[in-house]
Amino acid sequence: MKTQKEIWRVILAVAISVVGVLHFAVPAPFIKIMPPQLPYPEALVYISGFFEILGGIGLLVPPVSRAAAWGLIALFIAVFPANINQAINSIPIEGIPHHPLLYWFRLPFQAVLIAWAWVYTKPDPRTDGNSVVSDRVQNPQ
Repeated sequence: MKTQKEIWRVILAVAISVVGVLHFAVPAPFIKIMPPQLPYPEALVYISGFFEILGGIGLLVPPVSRAAAWGLIALFIAVFPANINQAINSIPIEGIPHHPLLYWFRLPFQAVLIAWAWVYTKPDPRTDGNSVVSDRVQNPQ
């Protein structure tokens, strides 16, 4: 039987992978919220989608799951300017109720996502820690 932590790992992995796929399937809403100061918004949307998919899959692969969790934390921080831009400029997205408070609520939710991924940066006491990634993180030299 899977532990509750592992169930939440799968939920995060699937959710972030689905969002990543949406970056490719329906990129327009993600492009729309990109801050105008950033160059190549379409490319950045595809790049972030790629890393969301990669991070989601990586969370499920034990030898790289901790590195994937750190990568997702970096990604959640990297996409934060788009969330800020959406909230400040009240940019509506088709299919999502247009209410400015909803966009502002999304900002602290990013911290929840970061904390959620951070849980998976910790060593798993059930594994022997023999992976290269685990050894490097535990014993940096």
